[in-house]
Amino acid sequence: MFSWFLLSVAGFILIIPVYFLSLEHIRLDGWLGDSMGKRVGNLLGMISGWGFFLFWFGIWISPQNRFQLSSPMFTVLGFQFSVLNILISLFPLTPAFWLGLKGVMELGLETSETHRAEKVVSTGLYGKVRHPQYLGGILGHFGVSMLLGSTYALLVTPLVLLVVYIISWKEEKEMVREFGDEYRRYQGIVPMFIPRLRSRRG
Repeated sequence: MFSWFLLSVAGFILIIPVYFLSLEHIRLDGWLGDSMGKRVGNLLGMISGWGFFLFWFGIWISPQNRFQLSSPMFTVLGFQFSVLNILISLFPLTPAFWLGLKGVMELGLETSETHRAEKVVSTGLYGKVRHPQYLGGILGHFGVSMLLGSTYALLVTPLVLLVVYIISWKEEKEMVREFGDEYRRYQGIVPMFIPRLRSRRG
């Protein structure tokens, strides 16, 4: 039972090099040519993106010690749900769902899946935080872990935060290579994860 959880955690970490390579568009295009480099990069982006999410999903649902903050009210697919767990989970899950959906809509599904941006998006949500989808993922981690009472998932939260930060850092490094000063200016104006309460004055 515990091996499923460990496998999910291992996959969550081991897919990072594939994710990194999918972001190195200039290097892939140099190795393989523009057309093939784009195809391979897009394929690696889809594999690493969906794989990253599936391993993250495995961290939440794999067999592990479960906690309930109140008496279980009902059971679905073997998972017990209590009213208190559900209510608390709604606080992070509601913004997580909105950030994820809105982020994909503003960035575009193809860019979100393949990790290949055609331009610097700096409006809407991306004018508030540079990584709204990853912020949604972090909030979703807390929300789903609380909803399912996933003890081990909560315990590896520091690892989750570290991995998300490392991937975000790599994305930004490659965005600077591709877009130069335009992206540097964006970095200087918009925070990485935590929106500013007040707008910066020009």
